[in-house]
Amino acid sequence: PMLKRLIMEAPGTYHHSLMTGNLVEAVAGDVRANSLLARVGAYYHDIGKLAKPEYFFENKGDNINKHEKLTPTMSALILASHVKEGVELAKKEKLPKVVIDAIKEHHGTTVMAYFYQKALEYDSHDSVNIDDFRYPGPRPRSKETALIMLADSAEAAVRSLREPTAPRIRAIVSKIIEARMNDGELDQSSLTLNDIAVIREKFIKLLTGIFHPRISYPQQDEGEEKVSGREGNSRLQAQSERKGKV
Repeated sequence: PMLKRLIMEAPGTYHHSLMTGNLVEAVAGDVRANSLLARVGAYYHDIGKLAKPEYFFENKGDNINKHEKLTPTMSALILASHVKEGVELAKKEKLPKVVIDAIKEHHGTTVMAYFYQKALEYDSHDSVNIDDFRYPGPRPRSKETALIMLADSAEAAVRSLREPTAPRIRAIVSKIIEARMNDGELDQSSLTLNDIAVIREKFIKLLTGIFHPRISYPQQDEGEEKVSGREGNSRLQAQSERKGKV
């Protein structure tokens, strides 16, 4: 029922959760983590967004930014609340502990940097408390929830790139993972430095394959405009379907 609700009420979050699940499942075996637990946890990690789906970027279909009229502190409260809302929803639906752990731990105690920096622009540094912009935690306490944290952040960041070239994808994934390490977010996860290196390279490879711009190819019909990437694939599929009906 939860995944069906995500499809209908928060389709962007649903798609992001599937992508996160695919990433963690692909790398879990390489770092001796349970791929099934990681994938299931990833599918449900953001169910708390069902409470206010329109406040999360991936569901902003009408291009209206709900945060424009809010203070940075209020925006941070709304974003952080999806963790608490998710835990309550998971308990209500009697979801297993591994799912609840994924919901609790997938942001750890990371800072919502965008809204923190925005708050610093409006107020003096002395009046802004960085802890007001932290997720409640706890930090990931297993390899599976650590994988979900890294995949969640990496997929969202790459998806937000205007031009997701291979070098940019490598740079942003590496930056995110390094930041989580430096902040101590992975200290309780049992991941080794070698594990983290494996995760980084696997995520870069997978995300580059998914998001990297495709080469443009001319169409068979003379005079038809050239298209590329996912748009081109969609048009080719539509053409094939039309020809099959003739």
